[in-house]
Amino acid sequence: MDLFTYFRSTASYRVRLVMAYKGIAYVPHYINLRTNEQNQEYKNINAFGLVPTLSTEQGTIPQSLAIIEYLEKLHPAPALWLTDPFQQAQAMSIAQVICCDIHPLNNLRVLKYLTDTLGITEEQKNAWYHHWVHEGFKPLEKQLSQTSGIFCVKDHLSIADICLIPQVYNANRFGVDLSSYPTILRINEAVLDLQWTKLATPEVQEDATS
Repeated sequence: MDLFTYFRSTASYRVRLVMAYKGIAYVPHYINLRTNEQNQEYKNINAFGLVPTLSTEQGTIPQSLAIIEYLEKLHPAPALWLTDPFQQAQAMSIAQVICCDIHPLNNLRVLKYLTDTLGITEEQKNAWYHHWVHEGFKPLEKQLSQTSGIFCVKDHLSIADICLIPQVYNANRFGVDLSSYPTILRINEAVLDLQWTKLATPEVQEDATS
């Protein structure tokens, strides 16, 4: 399998975590979002110009949640999908809150549009970023206080945790004060204490110097 990725991409980080958790080997192809490589030949692979994209013998799969579901079905152990239907629904609910409600408002192409096209300042851009992280994390903290044990849903690692860790990483990178979210921070620390997560972190990726 080939994975088109970028070291700071939140969505790519999700997929790398799953690959590491399941011990799946892949060939990385690095798409530098800072130099607009996604708007060049890469669009022949993914028409949206986004990462990640998984390339298989059957064809390509864009979008991180679709890739993760494919990998879960292809490599069901160790499992990310929870056996209890209600708990799995809770996990997917958390994952979709992060991927659909929080992340799209603060990803790179939105931030670049704010500065390059609308002409807002770096300070205004960062204010935008911080505002929308807090708008998402406040209710998420409340939700996790009701569902979590060690991880987002009880004591079972799930798709929710896979989505949470990159979002916290990104918030920390932009200097968001997360002290009001003790449950989020506790879960983040618990997941990052697992040794396999080290393989997926942005800093250890080969394109981290770009």
